[in-house]
Amino acid sequence: MTAILPPGLDPAVAAWGVAALATAGVILRPFGWPEAIWAVLGAAILVGLGLLSLHDAGLGILKGLDVYLFLVGMMLLSELARREGLFDWLAAYATRHARGSPTRLFTLVFGVGTLVTVFLSNDATAVVLTPAVAAAARAARVRDPLPYLLVCAFIANAASFVLPISNPANLVVYGGGHMPALGEWLRLFTLPSIAAIGATYLALRFTQRRALASDAVASDVATPALSRGGRLAGGGIVLTALVLVGASAAGTDLGWPTLIAGGLTCIVVLALNREGPGGLLRGVSWAVLPLVAGLFVLVEALDRTGVIRLVSEALGRWAAAAPTETAAAAAGIVAVASNLVNNLPAGLVAGSAVQAAGVSKTVAGAILIGVDLGPNLSITGSLATILWLTALRREGLSVGAWRFLTIGLVVMPPALVLAVGALILSG
Repeated sequence: MTAILPPGLDPAVAAWGVAALATAGVILRPFGWPEAIWAVLGAAILVGLGLLSLHDAGLGILKGLDVYLFLVGMMLLSELARREGLFDWLAAYATRHARGSPTRLFTLVFGVGTLVTVFLSNDATAVVLTPAVAAAARAARVRDPLPYLLVCAFIANAASFVLPISNPANLVVYGGGHMPALGEWLRLFTLPSIAAIGATYLALRFTQRRALASDAVASDVATPALSRGGRLAGGGIVLTALVLVGASAAGTDLGWPTLIAGGLTCIVVLALNREGPGGLLRGVSWAVLPLVAGLFVLVEALDRTGVIRLVSEALGRWAAAAPTETAAAAAGIVAVASNLVNNLPAGLVAGSAVQAAGVSKTVAGAILIGVDLGPNLSITGSLATILWLTALRREGLSVGAWRFLTIGLVVMPPALVLAVGALILSG
């Protein structure tokens, strides 16, 4: 396929330029257009200019199949839980147990967010927990809901390497049959996860100390009755968590189990309510899927330029000469790169390089921590944070990129340093 380019312009340089502009569009959202439009537009330009064949673009899209299935299952569960009142019930429950204390409510949300991330994934925390926390903030009549909602964004990334299922990016970095067994995973990442979660809690609470000190939480909140559909939705979420843990232990893909568990839960509830699926399906944020597909196509184009081969060769040389220093440096570089281009494409490139270079488990683990934890720096560093932003918009709320960055600069670096240090010690 011949590229349609001005004379003298190298196709690899052109592909990098298109990918960079598309990524900038996803991050900055010019004209207020959704992130998905820029990712899809970048992919279409690559194909239209002949920088990537239609066949190769299709291959790139197919590489994300497991992630798409996973996201659809989670989004269906989240919308079902919202419609059936599960979030309102959880909000009242959390508010009552906070007993009027903003700090106790903050800590409670952090603990629940950790559990949801560990057993359901960071994307589930963004999609499922954020609406529940927003409802809790309304029920508690807090002055500023942002401190509690920020927990959802930051813990979604900080706790995302406790288990293989805790982040779809883990599937990308350790793709192609390279995923460590569950026991080996826990040996490598338990201490780093504890360090990351603990540091994130302390730093985030420090940044929100004034807001929490001046806030007030209502304690006279009536708990609404939980409907049969709400109980079934909650049971479906628990069942999905168990299915994902089992699939992870068996080393199987997570997409189909998530979609089947979420889909069956929705079918049962809709059948009992004698409802059609139209309302449920209209409530799902489907734009996330073309966004992810577009990012996969962008990475496929970069792969065709040979960049992954160059990165893997350099990584292999450095890891052989100085493994500890390489692990620390690679984590920092990947963490920054994840904020520049989003951690999904960064994870795809880094994962391909790791598998081609055949580096040690410590170096590979440090890169995974950079991919998972690094995005806590900026508002579009990870898919989970983008999903969080989407959930906020549905609640009529928003967070500026600069405000998030000022918090991320305090929260992310110490958590990254402590997590990578713990990995090197445990490795």
